[in-house]
Amino acid sequence: MEIVWSVLTMVLATAKNFNQVCALRFFIGLADATFVPGMSYVFGSWYKSEELAKRSCILHTSAAIGPIFSGFLQAAAYDGLNGVGGLAGWRWLFIIDGIITVPIGLFGFLVMPDLPHNTRAGFIYTEKELAMARKRMDLIGRKPPSKFTKAKIMGFFNTWHLYMLVILFVFYNNSRGPANSMIFWLKSFNTEGHTKYTVSQINIYPLGINVVQIITTLIWAWWSDAIEKRWPPIIAAGVWNIIVCIVLASTPLYTNVARRWAFYYMTQICNGLSGIVLAWTNELTGSDSEKRAFVVATCSSFAYVFEAWLPIVIFPQVDQPRVFVGNVTTIFITLVMIFAALATLYFQNRDLRRAREKLDMGSIEEQISEDKESKE
Repeated sequence: MEIVWSVLTMVLATAKNFNQVCALRFFIGLADATFVPGMSYVFGSWYKSEELAKRSCILHTSAAIGPIFSGFLQAAAYDGLNGVGGLAGWRWLFIIDGIITVPIGLFGFLVMPDLPHNTRAGFIYTEKELAMARKRMDLIGRKPPSKFTKAKIMGFFNTWHLYMLVILFVFYNNSRGPANSMIFWLKSFNTEGHTKYTVSQINIYPLGINVVQIITTLIWAWWSDAIEKRWPPIIAAGVWNIIVCIVLASTPLYTNVARRWAFYYMTQICNGLSGIVLAWTNELTGSDSEKRAFVVATCSSFAYVFEAWLPIVIFPQVDQPRVFVGNVTTIFITLVMIFAALATLYFQNRDLRRAREKLDMGSIEEQISEDKESKE
């Protein structure tokens, strides 16, 4: 799918009208939609709890690293390739993106493993290593895939995991809207006859947001794995995000530029939670591989369904860069994310308590049975 994405992205450079752009973007989105849930499911099939958040979050730092490179690429394409070969700079950017991604997709096809139970031994993994990987998953109760059945799928809807984890991921994913306002803010300094920031500067300066995101993503990951808990980083990042939104909503646009600039750089602190939430999802549903795949995919699908329209409603371009309503709404979105994390923790602890009680009851019954046999 990565190669399909690459080819379609290059074809996008040839689009002649809005309808062609929409059609190509639709199929590009289909190809892109498989990546995050697929990779998250694979990670959950190989890594234990104390390893999972780090691996997931390292992957998700690419969401921040990518825009850093694309920001510089966009500036270079605009400044150096605009008009070359009769193509606008933005068309060259799509061509370059595709050229970069095709070899990466081919490399991934060759070296990316399947799951521990069906990966074949070869020049990358020995049979001994694969056996160890299977045993590691068995020890933590992470089950290999079986068959999807109608009864099994319907059973997914009878558990809290599908609802609570999807709510958590959807609200996390829509808690980062204020980050997009910095570009509009920089543009607003330019007036007719006076240019304070060039096009390249407007594209490059907001990349500091992504740098902060990378740092905080790794902090959340190592902290979460170190304590083997997922909820503390979610709460910490959520509280921080609420403070950022309060400051952006209450600070005048131009009277304290340095402060607003600094808080814009902190608007993606919540974005590093993606790997944390999906790691938690893998752990909570690990006893059923099909349920794990279904819930992970549903989390990702619903998150982007809401992301397709919600930012347009609460951060309309006509309100940029002030977007007071958007910043205030994001506060409430983040609060729901925090409450969803606490509710998930409650249900997790409840299930653990019930499992312990069931185990204790089984031990008592076994002991009673043994006592009866000894008396007889």
